[in-house]
Amino acid sequence: MAEKQKCIMAIGGHIGDAELTCGGVLATKALQGWKIVTVGATGGEKGNPPHLTVEQYRKQKLEEAKNFAEMLGGVAEVLPYADCELVVNDESRYLLCDLIRKHKPDMLLTHWEHSMHRDHILTSQLVREAQLLAGLPSVERELPAHFAAGPYMAENWEDADGFVPHTYMEVTPEGFELWCKAIDYHWFAVNSKDFHYKEYYKALMRVRGLEAKFEYAEAFALQEHEKRVRIAAK
Repeated sequence: MAEKQKCIMAIGGHIGDAELTCGGVLATKALQGWKIVTVGATGGEKGNPPHLTVEQYRKQKLEEAKNFAEMLGGVAEVLPYADCELVVNDESRYLLCDLIRKHKPDMLLTHWEHSMHRDHILTSQLVREAQLLAGLPSVERELPAHFAAGPYMAENWEDADGFVPHTYMEVTPEGFELWCKAIDYHWFAVNSKDFHYKEYYKALMRVRGLEAKFEYAEAFALQEHEKRVRIAAK
């Protein structure tokens, strides 16, 4: 029997968030044969540039998400919520629960739980609640239950309040180069006049790599109850 392909799912509050903060790990895993799934909880369309309407920018961002994921051999999913209008309710919980059951990720990546952005905070909460629902066999949906490890919460300059790196995931040089090419599909990552996103995350991957004795790495935080170290009696 062929070994099941491993899968990693990264969920961002807006299209482009997961690709920036987790993209090096996603690219590295893609090159190692993992299935890559990105999820945008909203389109992130209200940061539209002057030459595009909000509606035009959402359409463009949907295409950006698709192009990034496909360059990694993966899949992009986007929930039907507008930027700044994400809610955590039964509808959103079950939409994400069903995506987890559909793709069967081995691990989940998402936002740190504190942020300047409401959509980031709610996405972090949504992921944890959907993770629980997806893993419970007693929650009857179209697809069977599936448990995904995590969530590992990514480092983001917009989610810095209380963030302490815990887990360093290596980004290989090949993964770094693939990410550098793929992130160019996201207009704001290379064209924003407010913040140099691509340059910041390139530098951050190098800094975290040095700390972890890798060439490149991305850092993730865990909730306190996930930090327990277990040593079994022998």
